[in-house]
Amino acid sequence: MKEEMSVRLHPSEFQKLWSLDEAVTFLNHGSFGATPVPVLEKQQSLRSQLEREPVRFFVRKYEELLDAARKELAAFVGADPGDLVFVPNATTGVNSVLRSLRLSPEDELLTTDQEYNACRNALNFIASRTGARVVVATVPFPITSPEQVIQAVMDKVRPQTKLALLDHITSQTGLIFPIQQLVRQLAACGVDTLIDGAHAPGMVPLNLEEIGATYYTGNCHKWLCAPKGAAFLYVRREKQPEIRPLTISHGANSARQERSRFHLEFDWTGSHDPTAYLCVPEAIQFMRSLLPGGWQELMQRNRTMVLAARQTLCERLLVSPPCPDEMIGSLAVVPLPDDADDVGGETRLLPPLQDALWERFGIEVPIIFFPARPKQLVRISAQIYNTPAQYEYLANAIASLLG
Repeated sequence: MKEEMSVRLHPSEFQKLWSLDEAVTFLNHGSFGATPVPVLEKQQSLRSQLEREPVRFFVRKYEELLDAARKELAAFVGADPGDLVFVPNATTGVNSVLRSLRLSPEDELLTTDQEYNACRNALNFIASRTGARVVVATVPFPITSPEQVIQAVMDKVRPQTKLALLDHITSQTGLIFPIQQLVRQLAACGVDTLIDGAHAPGMVPLNLEEIGATYYTGNCHKWLCAPKGAAFLYVRREKQPEIRPLTISHGANSARQERSRFHLEFDWTGSHDPTAYLCVPEAIQFMRSLLPGGWQELMQRNRTMVLAARQTLCERLLVSPPCPDEMIGSLAVVPLPDDADDVGGETRLLPPLQDALWERFGIEVPIIFFPARPKQLVRISAQIYNTPAQYEYLANAIASLLG
């Protein structure tokens, strides 16, 4: 890896709290997140407790620790702890719901053309097994208002529509969908909603009870900055008897009465390392402590930074923002000029421009292929460890590569 520009970037004062490679300009928090060192230290402490006496940890302490973590997370996302379970990632949450549904060939499953590919695959798989039909709403992009999302989705609703699988924040394009309005309008038509909120916790304020979705799943390892392998699934109380985990274990026939079947089944799906779940409170509290205004100030700071970064890139590349500011959180995309595909790269595992930015400038940022114009997008993330200078560096690097 080599740096072609003479710019020496000054890291954020917060970067030392993460173990990120200082030689890399890391602008891709959105893909896998990044966990602060103190949270990782907490995880290692929990792992040491587990390994010191595994039976005591799992048999005598685990449920108490898990319930405490669930209570903290439930307060953060605006839910009753009884309606929340931990899962390894949002994709698991989506699959758990879809595989639990009783569908027939007369049913239709509604989604959009911007649904995350892994979850779209799960939807297609369930449809192929049950004979149900997948209906795809095309969301305009570039887009001028959230109302266009509502119209695109509601135009596809029919009496046969059983469920709508919708992103809260799209992975490809970073759009915040008007989820609460969509949930309400779909419910009025008798349609259940499964919301893929992979990016939402820690990026935007959440109140799951106010949103009112039938099912909602979100990651904790992205914008909450918990360790990898921590996510949650929210299921409305009346639907819980129908939803089963992907792995059926001891909870399926447990005679215990003091815990719900929902918790009994999801809380234990076999031996695994649960420390990522148990570190969620530590992540919430640590990130809250970084700024005087806590999470509200952190979310606003990241949003302000990514909007300014988007403007910097648009001006440097002579392109227009593809969506209004109101649809942006701390993730944004910028369309690339048509000649961006001419850039050569080291491999074809990633888009050529993404490879070139990494190999020649040490920049980690995703290039997204889009099926229609604009054909390629650069997707930028803003976390507290990033600085405005890093996005200037990215803009100059892309301009240099495009000539």
